[in-house]
Amino acid sequence: MQVSEAIRLKRAVREFQRVPLEAEHVHAILNAGRRAQSSKNSQPWQFIAIQDHQTLLALSKLGPYAGHLAGAALGVAIVHPDPAERFQILFDIGQAAAYMQLAAWEWGIGSCPASIYEPDQARELLGFPAEMHLRFCISFGYPLESERLTQPPRPGGRQTFEQIVHWERW
Repeated sequence: MQVSEAIRLKRAVREFQRVPLEAEHVHAILNAGRRAQSSKNSQPWQFIAIQDHQTLLALSKLGPYAGHLAGAALGVAIVHPDPAERFQILFDIGQAAAYMQLAAWEWGIGSCPASIYEPDQARELLGFPAEMHLRFCISFGYPLESERLTQPPRPGGRQTFEQIVHWERW
């Protein structure tokens, strides 16, 4: 697989087969996140890997668009220090999330990020320390419709290169 192909074809997958992921793939996904680059090599993340269906169901209710976590084979909660203390933290955890999602795509595993709007309830559910924060989880699983992994982009679904890129100045 070429990285450029993964970037071009990767899609959010929100509906999953009720099939557990292979342990080696779960480990590889988490390790890809661990290996992500970060500002000053700070590695400001901790991952909570969740495979219990009841926990995923409860987590799916903590954000209006997090419902896909309920059907996932794996949910990864990205727990981090307060981003108000160092603004790069959100960028860094975004990179860890992207690395995990691209690694999953290589094995035919779909994924989708979820925003958590009830962080205190998430802390109670997952038991992470008070000084840590949770705003994002990622759902992983084999897509209900396997063609979703390589479906070409929708026409008009993305802004064009010319609409996005400015050379030298705006």
